[in-house]
Amino acid sequence: MSEAAFHEVRFPLALGLGASGGPAWQTEIVALASGGEVRNARWAGSRRRWDLASAVSSMADLSRLAAFFEARRGRLHGFRFRDLTDYASAAAGETVSATDQALGTGDGETLSFQLAKTYDGVIRIIRKPVEDTVLVSVDGVTLGNGWSLDATTGQITFETPPPAGAAIAAGFQFDCPVRFDTDHLDLTIDMIGAGRAVSIPIIEII
Repeated sequence: MSEAAFHEVRFPLALGLGASGGPAWQTEIVALASGGEVRNARWAGSRRRWDLASAVSSMADLSRLAAFFEARRGRLHGFRFRDLTDYASAAAGETVSATDQALGTGDGETLSFQLAKTYDGVIRIIRKPVEDTVLVSVDGVTLGNGWSLDATTGQITFETPPPAGAAIAAGFQFDCPVRFDTDHLDLTIDMIGAGRAVSIPIIEII
């Protein structure tokens, strides 16, 4: 992902309510002469996409959407999107804690660790954490200092390398890096003071 083409701004949360979509995988299926099949994953990880059209109905919303779309120049610039079904390291309804997600094990030399979230063994790299929500722990002890966060990449960097064998973990909220998947905003005015969007596709930037 080119950071030069990414704007560190979140899509207005109110305009995201009602968005439809979620993660998608790409699987290649080959039918065998025996009637069986062979399945191969073409992607190493999932990619999320949504359509925001159902979330926008008022003229005020359409105006805000159009302004945001213009500022991103259609598909050119990426932005942050809060997926309300999955935006925290903790399970739904639970409070974020510094031991939510394992990031790795110290070796006495490594300073930087990448934020990530694991789904039953499937690892998702988290590159757009919400800065003031991040908590970090070493061997279960929450650290109030001694580390820094790059909120544009999701990298945690310690001032001193964690000791060999130490468990590094973190808790956080996060956004998904996305872009519009269209260069044309299709809006319809139904009546004076009311309108709708036909389709507003956005897609995760990998």
